[in-house]
Amino acid sequence: MDLDAYQLVHGPAWQRLDALTKQRRRTGAEADELVRLYQATATDLSVIRSAAPDPEMVTRLSQTLARARSAIAGTHEPAWRDVTRFVAVTLPVAMYRIRWWTVTVGAVFVLLAVVAGAWVATQPDALAAMGSPAERQDYVDRAFAEYYDPGAGFAATVWTNNAWLTAVCVATGITGIGPVYFLANNSIMVGAAGGVMAEAGKLDVFLQLIAPHGMLELTAVFVAGAAGLRIFWTWIVPGPRTRSRALAEEARALFTVAIGLVGVLAVSGLIEGFVTGSSLPWWLKIVIGAIALAGFWAYVLVLGRRGVRDGETGDLEADRAGYALATVG
Repeated sequence: MDLDAYQLVHGPAWQRLDALTKQRRRTGAEADELVRLYQATATDLSVIRSAAPDPEMVTRLSQTLARARSAIAGTHEPAWRDVTRFVAVTLPVAMYRIRWWTVTVGAVFVLLAVVAGAWVATQPDALAAMGSPAERQDYVDRAFAEYYDPGAGFAATVWTNNAWLTAVCVATGITGIGPVYFLANNSIMVGAAGGVMAEAGKLDVFLQLIAPHGMLELTAVFVAGAAGLRIFWTWIVPGPRTRSRALAEEARALFTVAIGLVGVLAVSGLIEGFVTGSSLPWWLKIVIGAIALAGFWAYVLVLGRRGVRDGETGDLEADRAGYALATVG
């Protein structure tokens, strides 16, 4: 298709549509014209997408149609229906679609942490890099346990910090470097801390303090890493879709993961702030953490599988994403 010729023929209608959407008031005839031009331009956009997908023109027409849609139907106001759909459909589907990525990321994370911990615990030079003997002894006897200071302030600090880091991990996913650095850095830090504790014969204390909140918190880290890497992989291997469309669809779907992880990390922050450092028996603390983790995976697997079976992808609905054509009748 000759895109320049197509634009020459249809361009005046697009410009007229853009002008009508910018008017604060319209007559009845102008309102009817706006609807007709919206429908015609939506068809033009579909033709261009399939025959000559010029990114600049597709973007410009998509923006024009979005403004026209708002002018016709009014600005979309978030309602409880949207919140319910996000929690019950969009988020679990997005997490379900990357479940095997999450498992793989988690396995590599744990393996790297074990290797780092074993290296610190058995290699004198690596152990010395963790601090002087006095500093390490203070860390083992006091600092590690005292870090988990019970209270709302500590829970809020942990929550906001972790939520920010996981959001950055997803947002930098397209680089491929951001998620890998985030995951590797956290894995080595956790492993090194465990190595210091293990060398002093306090590995049991380390696991008891990490496990209650760590089961859910680290799972959130794995999910964030999986989402970021999946975005990067989509950029490299877009499949049958155009690279721009594949990246847009996956990025929209998977960035919902970053929003959802705010809630997941809020739960792990509450456990870390009020359970990990509390006087509850250790077995009960670990049971609480295990229940939280089981609840998370039940949510993802049950609701996510149902949504995928119904054809959901975690992306925006077709009309809001700009892929649905307006039809009459």
